[in-house]
Amino acid sequence: MAVLSTLTRALAHRNARIFFGASLTAWTGLWMHRIAVSWFAWQLTGSAFWVGMVAFCDLAPAVIASPIAGAIADRVDRVRLAMVTQAAIGVVALLVGSLVLAGQMTIGLLLALEMLSGIAASFAQPARQTLMPGIVPRADLPAAVGLNSLCFNVARFVGPALAGPLIAYAGVAPAIFCNAFAYFIATATLPMLVIDPAQRRGHPATASLFGEVREGITYAARHPGLGPLLAFAAVSAILLRGVQEILPPFVERAFGRGAEALAFLTAAFGIGALVAGTLVAARGRLGGTTRYAVLAIACQAVATAGFVITGWFPLGLVAGAAMGAAASVHGISVQTLAQSAADPAMRGRVLSLWGLITRGCPAAGALALGAAGEVFGLQWPVLVAVALSALVVGWGMVQLPRMAASLEQG
Repeated sequence: MAVLSTLTRALAHRNARIFFGASLTAWTGLWMHRIAVSWFAWQLTGSAFWVGMVAFCDLAPAVIASPIAGAIADRVDRVRLAMVTQAAIGVVALLVGSLVLAGQMTIGLLLALEMLSGIAASFAQPARQTLMPGIVPRADLPAAVGLNSLCFNVARFVGPALAGPLIAYAGVAPAIFCNAFAYFIATATLPMLVIDPAQRRGHPATASLFGEVREGITYAARHPGLGPLLAFAAVSAILLRGVQEILPPFVERAFGRGAEALAFLTAAFGIGALVAGTLVAARGRLGGTTRYAVLAIACQAVATAGFVITGWFPLGLVAGAAMGAAASVHGISVQTLAQSAADPAMRGRVLSLWGLITRGCPAAGALALGAAGEVFGLQWPVLVAVALSALVVGWGMVQLPRMAASLEQG
């Protein structure tokens, strides 16, 4: 019970219940959509490269859009920005589902629509994340960050668990329509939030938009803790997260299974992330969080190696759960540190860089892995990435004392 007390304290606030309920709804739809479009791309092309391209087009727009989105989130009404962008995600999902149902979807059109959705998501992410200090008191902020990640990982379990059977028996279109419906519901709940105007609105414009983008990047790069932490997270995501973005080729080539197995595997990632994330989020303190962020990547590398080496599906599920657990610990730790250490005037821009890392870097990894997989097979490129990630962990351990001293004061 002590493990859950910190999390339930955060949920005692009305705003938090509305916010996280909407998040859980939207992200459940999102995971149904991701399973559906990746499986559709695999059925349509039979190519790991094109499956990687679908993930790339969804996630890669963050490279350009996220820094701009962060600067905008620091100067506008964040609730309205979140409403507009979430509604846009729902509209695109509705269009994708309609074209698939009508038999008019091509791989080129799917890539274009996934890119539009990715752009909208890149703006929604900092808008929502910057609202978090306004929905709970500062003392409950670490728990709120943990709850945010837990909602994502609960959805990561529930979404595939719903999508797999639905795709198997009714096709991919209904799963995509569920995403549209979920985002429309999440958009409708945002006006119910009662947030202090100081937290709801960013600061008045102090420079040009691109000047503020540059200020945010410079601030993060020069910060003694945020700079190395975000760099560590970015390189780790490129090397290790690509596997999770192109699961259909692994399911069919490595394990010889179909859509239901893809749902089981994605759910295993979510279960591992949920259990580990609950324990980390319930800590409710900053001390030691930087060490968690670094060591979690070492665990993720080991689990990833185990996943690609085995051809036995039950062991693949266990390795997938371990990968999800490690990724969740890392993500919660980095986001908690970024929320706590960033200057309030820079919070949107710092969190947009975290959004860039969580979306753009896995996209790059997925594209590289998909292309290499067509030439060398799926196993060896992943093992090379795991070996390189060991070097990154070594660098992180060297930087750990300096990062912790800067990030764990707040």
